[in-house]
Amino acid sequence: MNITLLQRFIAVVAADLHVPRAADALGIPLASLNSSLDKLEAEVGHPLFVRARSGWTLTEAGALLLDEAQRQIAEAPTPTAKPKTPAGGKAKASKGKGRAPAVKGQPKPFKKRQGR
Repeated sequence: MNITLLQRFIAVVAADLHVPRAADALGIPLASLNSSLDKLEAEVGHPLFVRARSGWTLTEAGALLLDEAQRQIAEAPTPTAKPKTPAGGKAKASKGKGRAPAVKGQPKPFKKRQGR
C-alpha cells in the first residue's frame, strides 16, 4: 500500500474523523484528501468510514487498517530530503530584436514602438 495514502488515513483518524481539519493539518486541498481516501478504500476493497450528516465513524475494516497502517508507517524507511533548488530562472538571450532578455518567471518586457 502507498505510504502517503496511509498517512492521510491516519491524519483523518487523528483529527477525530473531521476531514477538513485533517486536510488543513496536512496542508493539502480537501478534494485531494477525499480522492486519497477513495483510492485507499478501492485498494482495500471495503469501506473504511460510515459517512453520515452527523459525522463520520470508522468501520471494522477501518479499525483493522488503522493498526496495520501505523505498523507499516513505523517500519517504512524515512524519506530522503529533496535537494532545494534556488528560486529564479535563467535569462534567455535576445534574438537581435533590441529587447531586454526574457527572464523565466518574470513578466515579458514591453515591445518598443516602431518609429514612423
